[in-house]
Amino acid sequence: MFERQLLDHGFLRLVESYGSDEAIISAARMSTAKGFLGWGTRPDCDVCRGKGKVYDQDESIDCPRSRGENAACFSGDEKLLRYLWENAHATPFEMAGAIIEVQAPIFVFREWFGYNELSSRYTPLPDMNYVPTVERLMMGGGHLTKQAGTIDGAETLTVEAAEEYRRSLEYTYQHAEQVYQSALNKGVPKELARVHLPVGRYSRMRATGNLRGWLAFLTLRQSKKAQYEIRVYAEALHDLLAELFPRTLSLFDEGRHA
Repeated sequence: MFERQLLDHGFLRLVESYGSDEAIISAARMSTAKGFLGWGTRPDCDVCRGKGKVYDQDESIDCPRSRGENAACFSGDEKLLRYLWENAHATPFEMAGAIIEVQAPIFVFREWFGYNELSSRYTPLPDMNYVPTVERLMMGGGHLTKQAGTIDGAETLTVEAAEEYRRSLEYTYQHAEQVYQSALNKGVPKELARVHLPVGRYSRMRATGNLRGWLAFLTLRQSKKAQYEIRVYAEALHDLLAELFPRTLSLFDEGRHA
């Protein structure tokens, strides 16, 4: 079962998945009732069944027989998968997907979509908070967007100043937890005892999506313009999807790096 530890207290793990690269092909062929025929060579081709030369995968993705040539085809279903992807026939990619469980700082969830988060209205949040490393702080925004930069007139961040900020942040988290626990013990309703908690507090969620939706998410959140922390989760999700749907993710990566 896929699980990746992320940041200082976070993780991303697979809960369950459905569908496959083959299921995408079967969905696309509903109109002809042919279903999935196979990768590499076509089982309905006499030459591919051993009555002629079989082309190597890297030599051709066309079928020479369709041109009247006496040679085997290499027009397996990867050709159809590529056609679907490159021509934006997106519906078949909704026939596969995954449910994941994520533990992340609340500010990461604010950039997510389609999730069911642990509710601090009903259960106290765990005393876990995100403290960026000095190396992360020295990265700055980590991308070329206006919102990631420093304020006008700010000093250049030094290692010493970064370490001081980390100490101040840890103290702030400790104080916030003391106020939180004191409020809970005094009988303040859970939904109100939480109002002062910082967005660096960790929470957990389960998120579901079909493959089409997850790839749209990766397009946004693996971008160099996305905040570093959510990119960490997007990279882990990419690796998970690559294990589940390797042929589709290969096409996705090929398109991004073209």
